[in-house]
Amino acid sequence: MNSAQSNQVAAIQMCSTDQRDDNLATAARLLEQAAAAGAKLAVLPENFALMGRHEKDKLAIAESPGSGPIQDFLSAIARRLQLWIVAGTVPLAVEGDDRHVWAASLVYCDQGRLAARYDKIHLFDVEVPNINRGGDGGGGGERYRESASIAFGAPNAVVVDTPAGKLGLSVCYDLRFPELYRRLVAAGAEILCVPSAFTERTGRAHWEALLRARAIENQCFVIAPGQAGEHVNGRCTWGHSLILDPWGETLALLESGEGAAVAALPRERLEEVRRTFPALTHRRLE
Repeated sequence: MNSAQSNQVAAIQMCSTDQRDDNLATAARLLEQAAAAGAKLAVLPENFALMGRHEKDKLAIAESPGSGPIQDFLSAIARRLQLWIVAGTVPLAVEGDDRHVWAASLVYCDQGRLAARYDKIHLFDVEVPNINRGGDGGGGGERYRESASIAFGAPNAVVVDTPAGKLGLSVCYDLRFPELYRRLVAAGAEILCVPSAFTERTGRAHWEALLRARAIENQCFVIAPGQAGEHVNGRCTWGHSLILDPWGETLALLESGEGAAVAALPRERLEEVRRTFPALTHRRLE
């Protein structure tokens, strides 16, 4: 976080379809909007390039690391807009395995070079119950099994230097595992990045609560873009893309529809919170 001109960031919200090229065109338009608003770093949501009709549809557009239409697009637009871009997730081929891909969160610098890669660690293999307040749970649950088409990433904490600060990478379901964020903070993270495609049910119940907890307990800014709306497979995603400060306060929020939530991440706010409320220095367990 070097100056007021370099700490403006954007959380890009999309409702991606099953057409890769259409999604890339939408992403380009929203990244241009973010850059025009002064953002120096923009984060795309999980699965920004494809929300298919079936989980395994991503296998058809899987790319080798460093080569392919999605990665070429990201490199070119980062360079053209002079914008750092966190590419939510990109399906990268797993060598020797044609049934799985890596859900790779790729970071491109403003010169179009790959600066960091994080492969999603925690995979969404769950049945989301139809729980209503005061009810017994009932039926009508939604079933998801990401591990059927996605390989588990190595349990690494990836932090990258950006113009906005030291950025710790994570993806969607990772949000429920606070130990990852402790590792990111131990590695120097000042900003936590959470590109997501939260379901409508889990988002309504837990999205903001979990994001605020990660911001507060780790005394970090949080950038959390999401998918928003109904997709071609009938899945509904929650949206509510958020940018939070280290005290858990909202800096920007986009509840629904596509767009860009933009906010500045003032370095002095991070320093103030960590200095006046030094909880990170009081930890007794590692």
